[in-house]
Amino acid sequence: MEWNGLQHFFLVILCFFVALLPRFIPLSFFRKRKIPGWFNEWMEFVPICLFTSLVVKDLFITKTYSFSVTGMLPELIASVVVILIAFWTRSMALSVIIGLGLVFALTFLI
Repeated sequence: MEWNGLQHFFLVILCFFVALLPRFIPLSFFRKRKIPGWFNEWMEFVPICLFTSLVVKDLFITKTYSFSVTGMLPELIASVVVILIAFWTRSMALSVIIGLGLVFALTFLI
């Protein structure tokens, strides 16, 4: 079967709905309901947990799913520096810029 313009159009429309539904359903559910305070407090930790899991996975887990510190030394050094900068300055922009620059520089040095 050969793809034509109409099939691409329907694919884009289908992708639109697949992306819209996970955003629209919770919005419509919580629009008229009061969200409990404990839920809001709990949700404050979700971005931190997601970010931590992504960083730990990328830093310490190799392609063979084995634990390795030496293979990711530039990223490990940069992550420690970024954590310290983020803690002292509370600036996400500064942390990201310095982290990217540090990974770039350390990749060529090490």
